[in-house]
Amino acid sequence: MTPTDQQIVDHIRLARSRSIGPVTFHKLIEKHETAPLAIDALLDGPNAHKVCSLANAEQELEAAHAAGLQIVLSGTTAYPHRLAALSDAPPLLYWRGNSTLFEGKLCAIVGARNASGAGRKITSALASDMGKEGIVIVSGMARGIDTAAHLSAMHTGTIACLAGGLDVIYPEENRDVYFQLVENGLLVSEMPPGMKPLARHFPRRNRIISGLSDGVLIVEAAARSGSLITARFAADQGRELFAVPGSPLDPRSAGANQLIKDGAILVRSAEDIFAEFPETPRQVLATTPLEATAAGMPEARSRHPKPAKVTQSGLLSLLSPSPLHVDEIVALSGQDAHGILAELQMLELEGKVARHVGARYSRID
Repeated sequence: MTPTDQQIVDHIRLARSRSIGPVTFHKLIEKHETAPLAIDALLDGPNAHKVCSLANAEQELEAAHAAGLQIVLSGTTAYPHRLAALSDAPPLLYWRGNSTLFEGKLCAIVGARNASGAGRKITSALASDMGKEGIVIVSGMARGIDTAAHLSAMHTGTIACLAGGLDVIYPEENRDVYFQLVENGLLVSEMPPGMKPLARHFPRRNRIISGLSDGVLIVEAAARSGSLITARFAADQGRELFAVPGSPLDPRSAGANQLIKDGAILVRSAEDIFAEFPETPRQVLATTPLEATAAGMPEARSRHPKPAKVTQSGLLSLLSPSPLHVDEIVALSGQDAHGILAELQMLELEGKVARHVGARYSRID
C-alpha cells in the first residue's frame, strides 16, 4: 500500500525536526506508534520550538515532486530490507531510477578518489564479473574507484548513494554518470531536494552504502579516508568486509592493507568474493503498521505476527563452537538483524560468544 501525501509529510516533519536524528526518530515511532502522535507529544513538551513546521515539510515534498523524485518511508514493505534492520536507518529515502535493484544480492565497492590506473582497472574487472553473476554494485558516485565501479556495472545493476539532495549533481564531472544511473541504475539519498553535500553528510551517506549491501569491498584506501569509515560501518552492521591488497609503497593502499591484516577477506578476483558472499534471506511482513494505517485497517490484521523476541539463552542454543554467519543466525532466530547483533554484542562482552572474521559467531563453552 502506497503511503498518502499526508503520511509522507508527517514522516518528513518528524525526521526534519531539530535534534531528531535517525535513532531518535525510530525510538519516537516505537513509543508513540505513528509520526503524528510523536509530533503531538513533542509539541506538548519543552522542545516544541524544534519541531519542523507543516509548511516546511509540505515544501520539501513539493520540491521532490518537482524534481521527479520518488520517496520510500521506513516502516513500509517498499523500504530496503537491509537498511530496515539498522537502528540508524534513514527515516526516508529519495530515489530515482530502478528501485527493483534493492532486491537480490548487493555488494558495495568504494575506494580512493585519486585512484591509480591499476586500481581503476581491477575495480572495473571485479564490478563487471560480479554483475555477470547478478550482484548489484553499490557505491557513492565519487571520482576514482566509485566511478569505475558504477560504469562497469551500469548494464548489470548499480546503485549510487549521494551525500546531498538527488537533484544536486556532485561531483559535477560525473554529470554523465548521473544521467546514466537515472536511465540504467538507481540513485538514492536521505537528504532533502536542493541540499548541497557538506563534509558532515558523507559519513551518513557511507552508512547507507554499507547498510544497503551484503558485503563491502575496499579498493585503494589511504590510512585516513572515507572508505575506512564505510568499512567500520560494514563491520558494525555485520556485513562481509573485503579488500584488494596493494603495494606497501603506495599510501593509497595503506588502509586496505591494514584491513586485510585486521581480518578483512583478501580479494584477488571475483571468485574470492563469490566464495564468501552470504545468502541473505528476506523477512517481509505482508502489511506493515504504516501501510495498515494507509489502508484504514487495524495494525493487528497483519497476516504474519511478529515472532517472540529471542532470549540470550535461546540465542546461545542456536550457536555452537563452529562459527556461524550472522545472516544464518538471523534466519534461524526469526528476528531482525539489528536485535540479533545487539544481543550478540552483549554475549560477546559477557564472554559467552566469540566473534570471528566475516561476521561469524561461535559459542564459548
